[in-house]
Amino acid sequence: MDSQTVTLTALGYALVGMAYTAFVLRLWLTGYLRAPRNPSAVYLFGAVASTALWGWLELVVRDGRPLYWLLLGILADVLRYGCWYGFMLTLCRSSRNGKLPQGMAWLPWLAVCIIAFGVLAPFIGLLNIVAAGDAERLLLISAMALPVLAMVLLEQIYRNVTEDSRWNVKPLSLGLAGTFLFDLYLYSQAVLFKRLDSDVLSIRGAVHALMVLLLLLSTTRRNDWIASIRVSQKAAFHSATLLVAGAYLLFISAVGYYVRYFGGEWGRALQVGVVFSALIVLMVLAVSGSFRAKLRVLVGKHFFRYRYDYREEWLKFTQTLSSNHSPQDMGQQVVRALADMLESPGGGLWMKSTGEPVFRQTAHWNLVTTLDKEDADSPLCQFLAVSGWVINLEEFRSYSKRYGDLTLPLWLHSIAQAWLVVPLTSGGELIGFVVLARARTTIDVNWEVNDLLKTAGRQAASYLAQMRATEALLEVRKFDAFNRMSAFVVHDLKNIVTQLSLMLKNAKRLHANPEFQQDMLMTVENSLDRMRQLMLQLREGATPPGTAVGVDLGAIIQRISAVAAKRGRQLEVTLVDKVITRGHEERLERIIGHVVQNAFDATDPSGRVWLTLDRASGQARIEIGDTGHGMSEEFVQERLFKPFQTTKQAGMGIGAYESFQYVQELGGKILVKSALNKGTLVTLLLPLFEVQQESDLNVLGAS
Repeated sequence: MDSQTVTLTALGYALVGMAYTAFVLRLWLTGYLRAPRNPSAVYLFGAVASTALWGWLELVVRDGRPLYWLLLGILADVLRYGCWYGFMLTLCRSSRNGKLPQGMAWLPWLAVCIIAFGVLAPFIGLLNIVAAGDAERLLLISAMALPVLAMVLLEQIYRNVTEDSRWNVKPLSLGLAGTFLFDLYLYSQAVLFKRLDSDVLSIRGAVHALMVLLLLLSTTRRNDWIASIRVSQKAAFHSATLLVAGAYLLFISAVGYYVRYFGGEWGRALQVGVVFSALIVLMVLAVSGSFRAKLRVLVGKHFFRYRYDYREEWLKFTQTLSSNHSPQDMGQQVVRALADMLESPGGGLWMKSTGEPVFRQTAHWNLVTTLDKEDADSPLCQFLAVSGWVINLEEFRSYSKRYGDLTLPLWLHSIAQAWLVVPLTSGGELIGFVVLARARTTIDVNWEVNDLLKTAGRQAASYLAQMRATEALLEVRKFDAFNRMSAFVVHDLKNIVTQLSLMLKNAKRLHANPEFQQDMLMTVENSLDRMRQLMLQLREGATPPGTAVGVDLGAIIQRISAVAAKRGRQLEVTLVDKVITRGHEERLERIIGHVVQNAFDATDPSGRVWLTLDRASGQARIEIGDTGHGMSEEFVQERLFKPFQTTKQAGMGIGAYESFQYVQELGGKILVKSALNKGTLVTLLLPLFEVQQESDLNVLGAS
């Protein structure tokens, strides 16, 4: 190293010594070692003190001291890692029995081995034991192994800490992760290239000194650090994966070194080739579903009492079922959710056909499609419905007596991948079953797997039953909408039939009258146009064709008055002002005409029916009154605007309902005042459609 690099390195370790010495004094003054002593506090004090000692020893080594000072510095480095191991393992202990969770019981032994290896490695080099191999190489590998295990322990703490304790442990995790990752980078690079990077080594002390700020912040939050910790299978799986990857990289580093050592001139090229090939293999294993499945089964089988983390499994299962974007995808989501529980690569869903007592394949995922049907009263379906068992086809082939007199259909035998048959029952009824393909790894289908699949099958069945009920409800709603629209059409056809019947009745008496002939042609033409519109409405829906436009209400009222006059009835019309509203002219005319016709029907020929058009409160107002029979208050409030409710003997009760719905669509209102034997007043309030007769430019020019 040059003088500047040596100076930078010395300053970094001086910072480590001063910072951690100050940290030790603070812990002492705050009573971290007072009785009763908390084990985590003792280990933390030891880790901070040994780090301070390591910093001062490394500073002394930079002054050119004898070799044993370097040995003391290395041992101090191993000691501080040992104290951090003890601190993190203490945090992982259960608050109830003081023991590590079952999945972590092996970690203390691994920590002891790595610490022992770290202590022995410098003595091997000092004693020049040739049989152990290259002493410098062993020293670098041992230094690399220390941060690898430290990162595994730190990951266990942060992944499994409760939410309320994560705030306490977050600065600690960040500070330790910074120091461990830096050391891992430094020594992994040294193992690969058989030398320490002087630039990285020169700032090692400064990086460790900066991390003390985060550690200090953690000590100000909570003395007991975390209330409790529980190791989940997911965290154990990730930790095992990280540990396997670290061990694999250490092994490849050693292999690479010996390849380079014995490779002669080709040694460096061979080393690069070996390392690159090993990284490719590691990537292949990382994305391999079979490898991950084998590792997950290994972790669950050997480190936990139960194979499954039921909370994680249920959350994942529910999320998979809820992620479908359409009812058509629900079947495949059910298959995937069940398959993921057992590392199965595929499966198929059989459900009961609508209106047919057979089960057919309705969804499949990475499984062959089959058109074979299974009768609902077949031995397979009856066995699934009555027992609710999960059928293990491999067990059935070797020991069929466990399933009684069950016989399997030929189509199920023909599916080479078939492994398990999971019943889907809801409300005691078999609504379907799932056939899962053989798992990627060997899985013992024991009582735990059977219980999990049966419970998950019931949950999936409830989703499928709900989906079918929703589809049936949508169909009912569609039929309801069609029936409602048909009622409107029938009501309009009744009015057309009434007009044509009246015309035919008068034709016998006035068929030779030219005016009657002209009026008859107009009536037939209008009736034909109206029937065409009804056909279009049936085809396109309940909304009338065309868009809402400005409609002159005065012109509509004049036409209605003329029609009433031809029928021998007088409508007293008062038009205060020209009023234009927004809507469909033909439909507005039908609604106003319907109200007028109701007034005529309820009023004797000697009575009065009147209509007034004006503006009120920024709205178009149409008042239609009569002196007829009237309606009760109860009928107006409860029955008037409901379909199929009427006071007429031959009526259908659709016209008032249709009028109310359409006026509301336009943003208007219908108000009714009525009294028995006194008459009725119907007020239609419609939005105004203002038409400006003059341009704004003309107005500005005039001013």
